[in-house]
Amino acid sequence: MFTSEFFSISLTSFTLIGLAELGDKSQLVCMSLALRHRHWPVLLGSAVAFTILNTLAVVFGAGVAVWLPERVTAAIVAILFGIFGIHALLTNHEEETEVVVEHSGRSIFLTTLGLLFVAELGDKTQIAVASLAGSTSPVPVWIGATVALLLVSALGVWAGRTVFQRLPLRWLQRIGGGIFLTFSLLAAWKALF
Repeated sequence: MFTSEFFSISLTSFTLIGLAELGDKSQLVCMSLALRHRHWPVLLGSAVAFTILNTLAVVFGAGVAVWLPERVTAAIVAILFGIFGIHALLTNHEEETEVVVEHSGRSIFLTTLGLLFVAELGDKTQIAVASLAGSTSPVPVWIGATVALLLVSALGVWAGRTVFQRLPLRWLQRIGGGIFLTFSLLAAWKALF
């Protein structure tokens, strides 16, 4: 089960999703909540939210792949990743401010779970996970993406604020955009040849 291909797919998924999510709204939500509340409920809420969201994305992506020819799936992945890459290169998140509204009477765990579930449902990373699961083996995609999102959430909870004070978000976005474009070209190659 744990072959070199398994690890390669997991690492690809981990890298792509991790870099795409750095500085994204979910990390900012975790950072904002952790600045005002205990860390563990925020981290656990994000872990549960991302586990559920990645499971849904992988099931959807693998299900679609059964019905579509591999070349069509690869072409769709290439187009989506190209769009995500261009969007990441052109977007400037430094001008955006994320306002987190917490509902009274709810635990921080449920607040984090709800905020992230709503914010990330249908987000670019969830679509990327579905696309990867549709074009490669779903289990290593799920593992790589879930671990990446958990680590990015932990960065947002514990060290994100320090990192973002020293490294501009636009550089992180450019790196992520470049990686999306690289994977777009690889998927296009797979679709054409």
